[in-house]
Amino acid sequence: MTLTRQQEIMLAILAYSFCSGTLVLLNKLTLHFLPFPSLVVSFQLFACIVIIYSMQAFGYVDVDSIQWSNVKPYMLYIFFFATGVYCNMRSLSTSNVETVIVFRALSPSIVAFLDALCLGREWPSQRSWLGLLTLVMGAYGYASFDEKFQTQGMSAYFWPVCYTVVIALEMAYGKQIVKSVPLKTKSGPVIYTNLLGIVPMLLLANVGNEYSKFWDFYWSGSTSTRLPPMSIFLLIIGSLVGTGIGYSSWWCREMVSATSFTLIGVINKCLTILLNVLIWDQHAKPGGIFCLFVCIAGGMIYQQAPMRSDRKVIETGITADDEEFESEIHPNVHSKDDEEMQDLLADKNTRKRG
Repeated sequence: MTLTRQQEIMLAILAYSFCSGTLVLLNKLTLHFLPFPSLVVSFQLFACIVIIYSMQAFGYVDVDSIQWSNVKPYMLYIFFFATGVYCNMRSLSTSNVETVIVFRALSPSIVAFLDALCLGREWPSQRSWLGLLTLVMGAYGYASFDEKFQTQGMSAYFWPVCYTVVIALEMAYGKQIVKSVPLKTKSGPVIYTNLLGIVPMLLLANVGNEYSKFWDFYWSGSTSTRLPPMSIFLLIIGSLVGTGIGYSSWWCREMVSATSFTLIGVINKCLTILLNVLIWDQHAKPGGIFCLFVCIAGGMIYQQAPMRSDRKVIETGITADDEEFESEIHPNVHSKDDEEMQDLLADKNTRKRG
């Protein structure tokens, strides 16, 4: 069964959204049993590599070979990724989750500028700017219902600002990698990002003093409670879903613009928060829940900007109905000049026979 491009885009978005939301919930449960975020992510990255190479050994997938020419651009992407994780950790330590959500909602607007300036996209339309503005207003409205957000000073916003800028650079550069790095398989980007991402995550675990904390955690309990069976089960399921998000995220990034991909991530976050409120009964205020729906509405209003080259083709009036254009792209379609030339040659041959 062959999918149309529109169907493939929708499938990529749904796959990425499902894996993203599921992994957030799984990681929240996992951290309840194992409160070591960097170590948990490191385990998931390593498990993803094992899963992919195991599938390759059994002939289920093809994997690009590791080449230094491809490693170099991915190293810069991993730098943005690790820096974003660190800024997010510092943001949560100096402010609250609501503040981070507001600043995260600003990232699609920044990426829209980078899309137009660096990635060949047109500037967003008025409707798209309205959608992005609606998203920011909804996120701010959600955060404003939290008392901690209202009482924080300006010093709490330094790391959220850094986090937003780094995330925007990561999203734009990730799209540039998809366009410029010649990998032949869907597994290639997943392998490169996971292989290169393990070392920074282990370093972040050291920054967070997670090794000594895990050591104390492991030896503090009895033999039967050191690693609860549920934590092992959640690590395994999280690793499988993490592998899925590795594939689906790069697939989705390939299908849509950098701004659209960033926007999808923010909307997924809002949906996850809404689901989180409903499942864990955190007694969110009705106004806050309404603002989450405003964020989702902003995402629905947004329309992806076309490539600049596509707009030029439209503006010049060249379409598939133009007979001159059709004669160039279809050998069986001829323009009027071609037909006149054929008539002259036919007349000439008739005279020769006469």
